[in-house]
Amino acid sequence: MTAQKHVPVKELQDVVIRFAGDSGDGMQLTGSQFTNTAAIVGNDISTFPDYPAEIRAPAGTLGGVSGFQVHLAEHDIWTPGDSPHVLVAMNPAALKVSLPDLEPGAIIIVNTDAFTPGNLRKAGYQSNPLEDGSLSQFQVIPAPITTLNRNAVKDVKGLDKKSIDRSKNFFALGLVYWMFDRPLEPSIEWVRKKFGKRAPAVAEANIKALQAGYFYGETAEVFQIRFRIKPAKLPPGTYRKVSGSEAAAMGLVTVARKAKKPLFYGAYPITPASDILHNLAPLRHFDVVTFQAEDEIAAMGATVGAAFAGAVAVTGTSGPGIALKSEAMNLAVMLELPMLIIDVQRGGPSTGLPTKVEQSDLLQIMFGRNGESPMPVIAAASPADCFNVMIEGYRMALRAMTPVAVMMDGYLANSSEPWLIPDPDNIPPIEIVHPTQPNGPDGKFLPYKRDPVTMGRPWAIPGTPGLEHRVGGLEKSPEYGNVSYAPEHHQRMTNERAAKIARLADIIPNQEVFGPEEGELLVVGWGGTYGAIHAAVAQAQAKGQSVAQVHIRYLNPFPRNLGYILQNYDKILVPELNMGQLAILLRDRYLVDVISLNKVQGRPFKISEISAKIDELLAGE
Repeated sequence: MTAQKHVPVKELQDVVIRFAGDSGDGMQLTGSQFTNTAAIVGNDISTFPDYPAEIRAPAGTLGGVSGFQVHLAEHDIWTPGDSPHVLVAMNPAALKVSLPDLEPGAIIIVNTDAFTPGNLRKAGYQSNPLEDGSLSQFQVIPAPITTLNRNAVKDVKGLDKKSIDRSKNFFALGLVYWMFDRPLEPSIEWVRKKFGKRAPAVAEANIKALQAGYFYGETAEVFQIRFRIKPAKLPPGTYRKVSGSEAAAMGLVTVARKAKKPLFYGAYPITPASDILHNLAPLRHFDVVTFQAEDEIAAMGATVGAAFAGAVAVTGTSGPGIALKSEAMNLAVMLELPMLIIDVQRGGPSTGLPTKVEQSDLLQIMFGRNGESPMPVIAAASPADCFNVMIEGYRMALRAMTPVAVMMDGYLANSSEPWLIPDPDNIPPIEIVHPTQPNGPDGKFLPYKRDPVTMGRPWAIPGTPGLEHRVGGLEKSPEYGNVSYAPEHHQRMTNERAAKIARLADIIPNQEVFGPEEGELLVVGWGGTYGAIHAAVAQAQAKGQSVAQVHIRYLNPFPRNLGYILQNYDKILVPELNMGQLAILLRDRYLVDVISLNKVQGRPFKISEISAKIDELLAGE
């Protein structure tokens, strides 16, 4: 397939494309297919799926809009982009929701068939924006996508009109493939593999729709130009596209394999954490046991039991689930058993914004349990980094014999990026030694006898002869673990549980700084804000501004050198997708003044938002 000679091709360094439509229009699938093809071509990619919480939101309404934004480039990128350069709007609601994000000159491809009086009313339009001049600052490309798609697949046998219309997203995909000089073959192969045997008519319709969209771009002469983005120059190796949930699942399996243990994952379905469970469920051949519990409390209790029995034990949930799990999380703290508790954060409070991003669980993870209940906390910075934090988190859990909280968020879980697949042989083994002999006087086993370096206790497998011991939620006597209400015992055990968490600072790396080691402004972040902060700071440095970045991976305990770093800058800016939770911790721990940049709109930071705040602070405003 070659371009018409009279349509010039323009080389771009990067482009941001958003597919938007009704939640039944298949925009997530369309965006995923475009992303997969971009990854195969070799572009660097970053994606942002955005969809309603309802299973089937009201068709044609603003609340029912589903979008998928993808940023692809020939160079390193860190975010899905601030503003789409190209918008594919399948109906009026999709257009209206996306318009505020567009810059003048953006290309808008619209399905004109969907701009009916009824759909315009549902979207809140008083007049048709395609006719009233309100889109004059954009390059609007009208296309009757529904009609064109029906004509393209009308000869497919065994499909009704509704089924035929379901393939119109592939027509739009083919059109954008032509526009950006992308091959059709990867998507055609995917369709055949997905539908070829069980639904051959569906496969035929989608392939015909895809090809028809491509040829429409080639023959209709509605485009004045095509675009091409060269492959990115990435470090050599084998890459695959990975979402945060996929990376987390692979990280957990890697932990279990490196520890030579079975993996137990106990969870209750909750958005957006459920995808980790979905990705682990098919991996039984890797000695993975997935348990879908009847509620969050049962999931946490089962995970505690699995850890007690000697498995690599993990549970995953979102903010509401953390609230429900808190009592059993405290039991895990009291029992002193190694496990991971994954929190894929979402908007709150209560049910809140189940499919939208927020970072508002940090204080809940730190303090949301009764009593003195310290727990290590580690946070992923990117989708691919979700693989790494699972391994790092479990090593911490094993060293201190404690549950470890691993922080993700909906943006990281659902977004994707290229991942350089590591060589498994380069990942060090996870050494686990279970005691087989008593460790106390007179042949007794002391379940809470501390390692003098780590303060962790021995992990004895139930049923080991001679190592019978008692565990439970009541306070214990030191070393022996018998139930004790003695004041001095509670004081000592509380101190020891805190000390073993604090001593993890001895093994976690020093905090790194991106930029000058001292200067006017330090931008501090955590979790999924990394990409936007890094890009904004890099832009500021390119302009000669005195700005550096610190992104905190280890939130409890903090890195040992963090306090020293904070003292080296005149101002400290902390962007967070909450109302200032890390800022509270930094003020309390280091007695430093920080400036918060807070956003709770269900969307990640734009680079421009952080850049504007940097400029404002450096200007002295």
